[in-house]
Amino acid sequence: MMEMLTGTAIRGLNILGSLFLFVLGIIVAVVIITFIIDVRQTKDTVRRNYPVIGRFRKLFSTLGEFFRQYFFAMDREEMPFNRAQRDYINHIADEGKETVAFGSTKVMAPGATLFANGMFPKLEGQHSSITPVIIGPDAQHPYEPNSFFNISAMSYGSLSKPAIQALSHGAQMAGCWLNTGEGGLSPHHLEGGCDIVFQLGTGKFGARNEDSTLNVEKLAKICENPRVKMIELKLSQGAKPGKGGILPAEKVTAEIAEIRGITKGEAAISPNRHVDAGTPEELLDLIAKTKEASGRPVGIKFVVGSFVPIEQLLKAIRARGLDAAPDFMTIDGGDGGTGAAPLPLMDSMGLTIQESLPLMDDLLREYGLRDRIKLIVAGKLATPSDIAWAFCAGADFVNAGRGFMFALGCIQALKCNKNTCPTGITTHDKRLQRGLDPTNKAVRVMSYAKAIRSEVEMIAHSCGVDHPRQLTRDHVMIIQADGRPRLLSDIWIDRQKAIQADEVN
Repeated sequence: MMEMLTGTAIRGLNILGSLFLFVLGIIVAVVIITFIIDVRQTKDTVRRNYPVIGRFRKLFSTLGEFFRQYFFAMDREEMPFNRAQRDYINHIADEGKETVAFGSTKVMAPGATLFANGMFPKLEGQHSSITPVIIGPDAQHPYEPNSFFNISAMSYGSLSKPAIQALSHGAQMAGCWLNTGEGGLSPHHLEGGCDIVFQLGTGKFGARNEDSTLNVEKLAKICENPRVKMIELKLSQGAKPGKGGILPAEKVTAEIAEIRGITKGEAAISPNRHVDAGTPEELLDLIAKTKEASGRPVGIKFVVGSFVPIEQLLKAIRARGLDAAPDFMTIDGGDGGTGAAPLPLMDSMGLTIQESLPLMDDLLREYGLRDRIKLIVAGKLATPSDIAWAFCAGADFVNAGRGFMFALGCIQALKCNKNTCPTGITTHDKRLQRGLDPTNKAVRVMSYAKAIRSEVEMIAHSCGVDHPRQLTRDHVMIIQADGRPRLLSDIWIDRQKAIQADEVN
């Protein structure tokens, strides 16, 4: 019996030994093949000089992004949105509100905002309503938005079908508008029954001729739908000022190609400007043509860079008459956004919204156009303090894109341009889209929008005013380089004096 057990054990050890040698042989073979490949290739210097082990550099670089996000970076260190901001949005999207304990962790670095609370704010229930804002009062169908906080331009193409469905239903439940982005109007935008802002980018997808000029018949057909409330002509966007939209070829499905009027499987590259608007006068002609065809208020979206062409446009409006003015201007910050964009443009082109919004507000007032043209702003504004600051600086409405993406479940994996988004938001891979339940996420979109509105109103009430639009530059302070706060109104008075002194000199 003992001999039988011993024989069985020996055979088992022999099998294990053979298996070990087999696996070891495979590993050695893989290492040798990898060594040969690395030595012979010429693209990667590190791998060529340090075959096999040089591959770990790329692996560790890739994993570093993951470990920083979850283990090493402090709550307020990450970019473009830190963990504290993401957790806040995630929490209010789930719960509709948030309270925290034991004090603020906000770093009072230069540029940080503080609000000036009032000594004797009104009691709850004593706040009065203000006159609603009407956009395009002279349009055939003027628009009176229900919400001062709305969903920014994100196209079907850059975002997936379930993501657009969730935004559409969530916007309807929250009573806010949904901007289509430049990818045309899809059935998924309309599915929830929300108000729609139809964006016409430089490619004019959905209402284009072959040469990217405006097809008025197609636009009029789109605007037969009463849910389409406004038309936004996009001149430029924060992710890539001065360059047209980019939708990678792998995202151009048959459905998206049909909606946009392009070829399936080919990258959708928009012109870097509207081909039929190369001067201020031509832009005003395009605005008038769009307004006539749509019967809707028409505005323009752009990133502020040089003020020379903006002033030329404002002078052209004054010369032609106030009726020629766009009904609104959407000012985007030049600090990125979702989607695919060249790094030099995302990093180094255009002014941030913190710089451009007060300047545009001042400029419109200087030309006597502030009452005629409503200011809508976007550009990394996702939390109540961001949005309250925007109203202090001159905004009439605030749009958010990435904030609503976090409400959809975005984890800031930074894969928006690769069709591999792990949360199903910016991919057309059906397997990855399966994880995004539009019904569940629509509720989160609604909760986020309502919570933001409530908390921005809370800031306004704490400052002693009835509505966020009554906030002024005297209600917000900016931390300076010496660590001291200064009222935004004082900062901009000094800025204007410096500009005037430069002009004199």
